[in-house]
Amino acid sequence: MLVLRWKLLSRLFLIPYSPDPDDQTFRARAQSQTENGVEVTVAVPDSRESERLFGVPMSRRGLQPIYLRVVNRSDSSLRLHFRSIDPHYFPPLEAAARCHYSFLKRLSAFGLFGLFFYWLLVLAPLKLLSVRWANRQMDAWFQSLGFHRRPIAPGEQSEGFVFAAFDAGTKVVRVQLLQVDFSLTPATPLDDPTDSEMAEFRNRETIDAPTFGSFVDLTFAVAVAGINADHLHRKLDSLVPDDDAQNCDLPTLVARLSEISPVTRNRHGKGMGDPVNLVVIGDFEMLLNAFAGRWDETEVISLLTCWKTFKAFLLGSEYRYSPVSSLYLFGRSQDVALQQIRRSISQRLHLRLWISEMTFGKKPVWVGQVSRDIGVRLTATTWNLTTHRIDSDIDESRDYVLEDLLDAERVEAAGYVNVPRTDHATSPQYNLTGDPYYTDGKRVVILLGSGRSAPRFVAW
Repeated sequence: MLVLRWKLLSRLFLIPYSPDPDDQTFRARAQSQTENGVEVTVAVPDSRESERLFGVPMSRRGLQPIYLRVVNRSDSSLRLHFRSIDPHYFPPLEAAARCHYSFLKRLSAFGLFGLFFYWLLVLAPLKLLSVRWANRQMDAWFQSLGFHRRPIAPGEQSEGFVFAAFDAGTKVVRVQLLQVDFSLTPATPLDDPTDSEMAEFRNRETIDAPTFGSFVDLTFAVAVAGINADHLHRKLDSLVPDDDAQNCDLPTLVARLSEISPVTRNRHGKGMGDPVNLVVIGDFEMLLNAFAGRWDETEVISLLTCWKTFKAFLLGSEYRYSPVSSLYLFGRSQDVALQQIRRSISQRLHLRLWISEMTFGKKPVWVGQVSRDIGVRLTATTWNLTTHRIDSDIDESRDYVLEDLLDAERVEAAGYVNVPRTDHATSPQYNLTGDPYYTDGKRVVILLGSGRSAPRFVAW
């Protein structure tokens, strides 16, 4: 009984900050890569694991700790380029400050209890002191676990957490390690030199140019629990054709892509939906590596995700993983959907992809559709009487995807194939919800590279 009373009082008047340093379950999902004699290991805790390890719900604050270990077996000293992981990363103390306990919030926890037992409010200073003590503990703990910005000498290793913005689904972690070697040999300083002696001194002073460049550049794609992504409900491997007869050479690929339906359909295979204007070639892992970090996966439609979508629409806020409606190609709804959202859920790029019945270079050929939402309007064609309004210049969205992947250095080659029908701005077509669109009658074809590199060619 005394123990229970003490726990109750401690929760009322104290802040028990108690992270669990022994919770290392995330390490079981660690990935390692080696380049130039340097081994890099990356792991990303999910929301529950990070809360246990750091003692606070970091994901609610938009934070994600990324575990990093670097073992340097090269002959050069290395330094981590933090901005390669996240251009807007958080130093340990800033990350801790984002998670600090608030005295006012804690004081409000008394609520009605304080009205009936107002005499207990004289103990409020204990709450204030407890908050300050807990926040100081938090600062020290975050600093102790952070990856330190010091050179990693040959034969040494360094490990810790880099605090980045929160991403669910697939987290792309790019690790760049810079080689920095300075060689400085100054001349001996002179006492009260003359002008001629100073000139001689400058001539005798030698400073070797520093070596400053990327010595290691590795990219990891790490699955992070937290969303019910639509592709998790598809057996994608079973959709990829394994028949060598379906593996196309370039002329056959172009011919077959030109024969695919110019538009998507509804569930019954009827109507004319958004145009099929995109082709991506690469296996699923390459696909996620190329888009993740710049595009978000989408959740399945459920009561919970519908509520999240409605709330985001009502408040004008963002919901990065909002479901997209189903369009149909090859007799089924999209296999994978991705989106790139602005600050409001009403404005986003959404992309749907289907695995086709052909391969190129033994890689799956994904056929897809991309368009840009620019607002919301009323319609009688949907159950909720509202729909997104798309940008009628549908080619802009198509070309944006190519430019985005070029910027991400994920394109090995790209070009365009003609679609059987061409629509012009003077006579636009309409999708299933009545939005007009027009196109030049081409679909872009993007061959993904296995890593970051410049494209071999891009045919416009």
